[in-house]
Order: sequence, then C-alpha cells, then structure tokens
Amino acid sequence: MDNVGPPLGSLKPEECPKACDFRCSATSHQKPCLFFCNLCCKKCLCVPSGTYGHKEECPCYNNWKNKDGGPKCP
Repeated sequence: MDNVGPPLGSLKPEECPKACDFRCSATSHQKPCLFFCNLCCKKCLCVPSGTYGHKEECPCYNNWKNKDGGPKCP
C-alpha cells in the first residue's frame, strides 16, 4: 500500500494551500472549494487524499458540518 501524503492531522497550516489546490483541482467551483478546504485544513491540519471522497481519512474534516447539517469541508 502506498503511503500518500503526510500522516493524518500532521499538516502544517502553511501546507494547506498546496493540499487544497490539489483537492479542489477537479471541481468547477474553484473559489468556494478552495475557501472551505483551506478553512477546514487550518482547523483540522488534514486534507483527504484525492480530489473527491476519502473523508474518513480526516475525521475532523469529515465531521465538521454546516448550519444545515451538510458537510462543511469539500
């Protein structure tokens, strides 16, 4: 199994923009994706691998909900 990226919850805040650039690279909604990804990354110090899904890798990122109970983090 390939170990992709740093261990969970081990990102430094200054690493968030690069991780979120990749996380949001496949969406057509770049600005909101990058805004919320960076917000979540700075709180959780974790961004799930890939451009979609894999949120179980980052429980903090996965469990942070918006006011309507939907996912806050892309």
